[in-house]
Amino acid sequence: MGRLDGKTAFITGAGSGIGRATARLFAAEGARIVVADIDVAAGEETVALVNQAGHQAIFVETDVTNEESVAAAAAKTVEAYGGLNVLHNNAGGSSAQDTKVTEGSVAEFWRVISVDLFGTWLGCRAFLPIMIQGGGGSVINMTSNVALMAVLGRDAYTAAKGGVASMTRSMAAQYAADGIRVNAIAPSVTLTPRVRAFLESDPDVGKLSEAHLVGMAEPEDIANAALFLASDESRITTGHILTVDSGVTMS
Repeated sequence: MGRLDGKTAFITGAGSGIGRATARLFAAEGARIVVADIDVAAGEETVALVNQAGHQAIFVETDVTNEESVAAAAAKTVEAYGGLNVLHNNAGGSSAQDTKVTEGSVAEFWRVISVDLFGTWLGCRAFLPIMIQGGGGSVINMTSNVALMAVLGRDAYTAAKGGVASMTRSMAAQYAADGIRVNAIAPSVTLTPRVRAFLESDPDVGKLSEAHLVGMAEPEDIANAALFLASDESRITTGHILTVDSGVTMS
């Protein structure tokens, strides 16, 4: 018996990295998966991996920064599976163009805010009514340990992820009466293909990686944390920022 038997999960950014690892793990634990990504080829590849393993997934092309795209994805989820139990707002990320506030471009600031913060807000706006109608569920947002500590040269990303952490707590209080739990995961550097390339190009992030006490995280490590928050094992956990960062925040 799987830990997510009978549940439906919508995962943004599921075409690669943490999102793909989470989709595959949730499916193995019995969930029906909606793979949401702006990259069609990557999203369809994740669906193929899930289905080839004997599980159930569909792909929905989704731009998390576009209100109409997210609303359409919500409608397609209901059409396919009848409702939603788990919303994992995973899409996001920083880039090498992010830097300190006095040097960063306005365009990069709004790009990061749009994907990481606004995208999370739009996902909740579209899917929370569906989850409430179905009796509740679990929302899992993605913040970062940079929202909890001082990190140089990432002022747009820290602003966006700090906003996600604050929004997670306020929504947890707002929607508890509707049976909705809202939590967030705060990873540190996670060895997705994109981040591996980023580490090679950015010396400051490379130095941060040296602070990991028990090794660098793989996408599966973050997926395991998401599984706990998605499952009934965390039924009284809400408003929590779960650090999965190899001790970086405290070191």
